[in-house]
Amino acid sequence: MAKIKVQMVMIGEDCQEITRDVACMERDELTPETLGVSLTEGKNILKSIQEVFVEWQMNAHLRGQIPCPRCKKTRQNNRSHPTTFRTVFGTISVNSPRLCHCECLPHPTKTFSPLANLLPEHTTPELLFLETKWAALMSYGLTAALLQDVLPIDEKLNAVTIRNHLFEVAERLEHTLGDEKVSFIEGAPREWGNQPIPDGPITVGIDGGYIRSQRKQGMFEAIAGKSICAFKRDDNEAGPLSKCFAFVQTYDDKPKRRLFELLKSQGMQENQRIEFLSDGGDTVRDLQLYLNPQAEHYLDWFHVTMRLTVLMQMARGLPQELKNGENLLRDDVLKSLESVKWYLWHGNVSKALQYIDFIAMDLEGDEYEIGEERIRKLYKTLGEFQTYIILNQNFIPNYGERYRQGERISTGFTESAINQVICKRMTKKQQMQWSLRGAHLLLQVRTRVLNGDWEAAFRTWYPGFRYHNIPAAA
Repeated sequence: MAKIKVQMVMIGEDCQEITRDVACMERDELTPETLGVSLTEGKNILKSIQEVFVEWQMNAHLRGQIPCPRCKKTRQNNRSHPTTFRTVFGTISVNSPRLCHCECLPHPTKTFSPLANLLPEHTTPELLFLETKWAALMSYGLTAALLQDVLPIDEKLNAVTIRNHLFEVAERLEHTLGDEKVSFIEGAPREWGNQPIPDGPITVGIDGGYIRSQRKQGMFEAIAGKSICAFKRDDNEAGPLSKCFAFVQTYDDKPKRRLFELLKSQGMQENQRIEFLSDGGDTVRDLQLYLNPQAEHYLDWFHVTMRLTVLMQMARGLPQELKNGENLLRDDVLKSLESVKWYLWHGNVSKALQYIDFIAMDLEGDEYEIGEERIRKLYKTLGEFQTYIILNQNFIPNYGERYRQGERISTGFTESAINQVICKRMTKKQQMQWSLRGAHLLLQVRTRVLNGDWEAAFRTWYPGFRYHNIPAAA
C-alpha cells in the first residue's frame, strides 16, 4: 500500500516557509476505479487548500489592521465573532475580530470590523458568477444539482437561494442603466459627418414571445430581438457580430434605453446605417424610433404573409353558391387577396388598401343564404388586417426590390432569437410559471450570458475578477 501526502507551503514576505498538511491518500494495486484522484478526493483537497489559503490571507490582512495607520498605535481587540464566506471550494468559517478605533482621530463608532468592511458580501464573486451564469441557461434546480456535483460545497445548494442571487445581480444591472428618453439622437448632421467611417450596417429584428404567468392570468408578452452587424472594420478588436436583447414589456420602464445601450455596445454611430425589422405591434412600433438618425424602419414580410395566409384559409371556406345560382364569392375574394399580397410585395399600399375595401364591400352584402357566420368572421379578420396595414403603412417598403438586391425583408433570424432567449428557458418543456419581475430579471442575465458579456459585467463590479495569473507547474 502506498501513501500519497499533499502539503501546502506558504512563503511570507520575510521568506519564511510555513508547511501545512492538506490530505493523505492511500492506494493499493492499480484498477480503473483507483486510477488517479477521485472526484471526492479532489473536492476534499480543494476544500482543504481553500481553508488554509483563506486563513493565511485573513491573518495577513488583520495583522496590517492592528496598528493605527496614523499614529501606529496598537488597536485594542474588543471582541471576536465567527463568520462564514461561501466560496467555489466550500464554505469557510473564520474568526472576525472587532477592533477599537484609535483616539487620534474622531470616528462615528467606537469599534469596527476589518473583515466586514473589506468583504461585505459573504459570497465570493466567482461562486456568484457560476450560480447566475448556469441559472440563466437552465433551471434553478438543475443549477443547484450541477454545482453540488462538481464543486466541493458542504451544504446542499438551494434553488431559491440561487434564484435570489440572480435577482440581486440583475437588479444591480438595472440600477446601472441610464434614464429613459423619447429620443437618443444627439448632435447635428455636420457633427455626424465628421465621425470616423462606421462598421458595416446593423440590422435589428424585434418580435414578441409569450410566457406562462404564475398568477393564473394566462400568458404575458416578452419582447426579444437580435442585432446583427454586417462586419467590423477593425478585425483585431472585432466583438460579436450579433447580440440579443429581451425584456418584459409590461414591467420594464426603460425599453428604449436598453436597446440603445445594446446598439452602442456594438459600436453604433450616428452616421451608421441601421435597419429595424419588426412585426408592427403597438409595443415595438415606438420602441425602434429616435435611436439613430440614419435608421430605416420596415415591417416584417413574414408577419404580413402570415396574416394573409389566415385570410386565404378563411376565404376557402366561404359558400360556393348565391341565391341566383352563380358561383362567384369565394373565387372573387381569393383573387382579390392575391392582388393585395402582390401590391404589398411591391410596396403599393394605397392599391392594396383599395382592394381590401373591395373585398369588404363584397362581404357586406346580405344576399347569402349559407355560411353567414364564416362570412362575418372573415369580415372581422379583414378589418383587423386593414387596421394593421394602415398603422404600419409608413414601414412597408418595396419588398420585391429589396429581395432582388439581397437585402433582408423578414425577421427569420429574430424567430431564432425568440427560441433561444425565451422558449428554451421559459416555455418549451418547462412547467414553471413566472412573475413579471422574475421573468424580466432572468432575461437580463440570460441575454448577457448568451452575448458573452456576463464576465465583463462582473469585471465592472470587481476589477480583479478572473485576472489572476495561472499558477506555474511545480
